[in-house]
Amino acid sequence: MIDVLVIGGGNAALCAALMAREAGASVLLLEAAPRAWRGGNSQHTRNLRCMHDAPQDVLLDAYPEEEFWQDLLKVTGGATDERLARLTIRASATCRPWMRRHGVRFQPSLAGTLHLSRTNAFFMGGGKALVNAYYRSAGNLGVQVRYDAPVDRLELKDGRFVAAYVGSERIEARACVLAAGGFESNREWLREAWGRNERGEWPADNFLIRGTRYNQGTLLKFMMGQGADIIGDPSQSHCVAIDARAPLYDGGICTRVDAVSLGVMVNREGLRFYDEGEDFWPKRYAIWGRLVALQPGQIGYCIIDSQAVGRFMPPVFPGVRAGSLPELARALELPEAAFVKTLADFNAACRVGTFDHTVLDDCRTEGLAPVKSHWARPIDTPPFYGYALRPGITFTYLGLKTDERAAVHFGGVPSDNLFVAGEMMAGNVLGKGYTAGVGMSIGTAFGRIAGTSAAAAAGKGVAHAAA
Repeated sequence: MIDVLVIGGGNAALCAALMAREAGASVLLLEAAPRAWRGGNSQHTRNLRCMHDAPQDVLLDAYPEEEFWQDLLKVTGGATDERLARLTIRASATCRPWMRRHGVRFQPSLAGTLHLSRTNAFFMGGGKALVNAYYRSAGNLGVQVRYDAPVDRLELKDGRFVAAYVGSERIEARACVLAAGGFESNREWLREAWGRNERGEWPADNFLIRGTRYNQGTLLKFMMGQGADIIGDPSQSHCVAIDARAPLYDGGICTRVDAVSLGVMVNREGLRFYDEGEDFWPKRYAIWGRLVALQPGQIGYCIIDSQAVGRFMPPVFPGVRAGSLPELARALELPEAAFVKTLADFNAACRVGTFDHTVLDDCRTEGLAPVKSHWARPIDTPPFYGYALRPGITFTYLGLKTDERAAVHFGGVPSDNLFVAGEMMAGNVLGKGYTAGVGMSIGTAFGRIAGTSAAAAAGKGVAHAAA
């Protein structure tokens, strides 16, 4: 019998498998995707948010625990378990040497990735390289890996894991780690979670999936049916405004449009609907998908002029270009009069001080609703550019309630051999909102904890917060 069964194939699952194997447990990892698409959403990531009290190789200055916590508290609006959040934060300070031992390499932040050189460590080669490094290390250590192996149900007894099923095949193990992602690829479930709006629309019908098509939420739904303790709102997610021309699945980071804070956003009626300059982009980019989802037709338009070009990471698709604002409105098929008035009102309201997109500058609007708090300057220098944006779901926040040992709970009682990591429990830390790189912080911390806990439950190693 296998000691530890890991269900999932992304960062959290791999961290769990590696830690369990290092503790001496035999490990089998089941990945639903074929080998070419292994890694879940982790293959599309590029960095890890890291606490550090002093400069470290690719990380500048310091990013202490309290600042990290306040950043997380601000974006979640308090919808977070402080105990588990601080555990994640502290773990982020110590995980990188372990990651390096398993082949992960880091590099300084890329040009155009605003404000991340101090807070986030970038993976050399991106998430795909990280995933490949972990799989290579797992193979070298003797972790068994099976692809095209979706688990659709578990055999449980009194809160304990007994076996998992891949179709009709029954796989027993002494302990199990669930790291199979959320339900963002399940259109029916997204539709149910978001419902129908006041305009009679089903918003989820217009969502794109930034990540893997294999996160159907099958095991999450199963665990809910088995009475596992659940946390999170099914309509909350990491949801980014991405280029409307992006593919339905696996568009990843390159479909993001990072120009929002440097221009204005309008809906299909040509009206602004939120403060584009509220805060630094890494702390706000993941709210824009939800904001767009609340607009008519679930579409928004990012408008910039030539002054913004070169100040953000260029997206994979070029913007629609025009020599005047009326021409841009026509090209984007927006109501010309309303669009031109919105831009004229915005330009007139701008109070330009010293523009600096690297700090919270003093360029703002006055007498305008919604306000633009920072980086507000007239959009008046042709050529003009427009990007049509749709909600892009990365991962959902509904998940399994857990604790410092990463145990799954039933009626408030922790299982002694069933554990959870990654997106399946991220809602414990992320009730809403997001700040760049924290998903990888959560997955790495709880993947490592879950792997160590599972090995101990199987009689190997010692149970402790290994992250």
